[in-house]
Amino acid sequence: MRTGYADLPLHGGKAPKWLFERMKKLAREIAIAIIIQYGKEELLKRLSDPIWFQAFGCTLGFDWHSSGVTTTVTGALAEGLKSDQKELGIFFAGGKGRRGLHTPYDIAAWGEKGVISEEKVKYFQRVSRLVAKVDASAVQDGFNIYHHFLIFTKNGKWLVVQQGMKEKTRKARRYHWLSDNVKSFVSNPHSGIISSGKEKNVLNLTDRDIPKTRKDIVNLSNEKPELVLKELKHIEMPYHHPIYSTDFNITYLNKILRKTHETSAKDFENLLLIKGVGEKTLRALTLIAHLVYGDPVSFKDPALFSFAHGGKDGYPFPVERDTYDRSISILKDAIRKAKIGDYEKLRAIKRLQKL
Repeated sequence: MRTGYADLPLHGGKAPKWLFERMKKLAREIAIAIIIQYGKEELLKRLSDPIWFQAFGCTLGFDWHSSGVTTTVTGALAEGLKSDQKELGIFFAGGKGRRGLHTPYDIAAWGEKGVISEEKVKYFQRVSRLVAKVDASAVQDGFNIYHHFLIFTKNGKWLVVQQGMKEKTRKARRYHWLSDNVKSFVSNPHSGIISSGKEKNVLNLTDRDIPKTRKDIVNLSNEKPELVLKELKHIEMPYHHPIYSTDFNITYLNKILRKTHETSAKDFENLLLIKGVGEKTLRALTLIAHLVYGDPVSFKDPALFSFAHGGKDGYPFPVERDTYDRSISILKDAIRKAKIGDYEKLRAIKRLQKL
């Protein structure tokens, strides 16, 4: 099962209402079918695979390669299962733009309803924030995160799908996370990767091969700011170096270093969670760790290189509404019968292959 990244071109427009209404219904039936047959953890596992996720988007009838697949598919899934969350035991938080920023409150709302404990609320909020900081600051690939979508269960399993945008190239990159695959949030947390191309000069602080670099960055963040800045001022830059002293503001860096010194993060994860520690702070500390201590720096971009019902823009063919409605009907019938114990009837899903 692959998880990781996908680069997608930015397309204008949005899913028409008639299509999105169908997307919600079909997404719901497919999700419930998977949960009944294999369990909710399997649904999370499949959504964490960008290839399966892309195929899911194609099945629902959205653009096969556009950035809108991410936002529309997650939106259709959340809306389609909105009234089924407690019964199924899976819960949604976040979304595009402001919805993503609202993730901590969405999680807290389930705690207030007594669905999850206060301990679980804090745990999922930390997961959400840490995942966002890693993709925004620890993996500096030039894509600005604007979509953050979390699915979680009562027993602590979770999935995060994020998307970042790069205006210059008109590309969006999708980031997939799955709790079962995360041994460390800061050491190769994405277990697989898919992308249309690699970026140049990506500062990858999550590379598993640079644990000492992360440790020294944390140690530097705990030092007195004047000592760190003194080292920075006396650094003699090599001829070819991908991090420059002009990449950060000394005045602001001094302010943040005072904060990190007072907080004294115990590890790289906790350093990332300190408010104000972002790309520029990490670049400065990485530069010092590299040039003073000789720590290695990773600039490896962690990225590699069918439609069922048609696409909203008519490519490769217009959405066939009758076929779409028939698919929903078949799935609904299979799930209704599966709910009364006749799981063999769920094989009706295979009829979709013949449509």
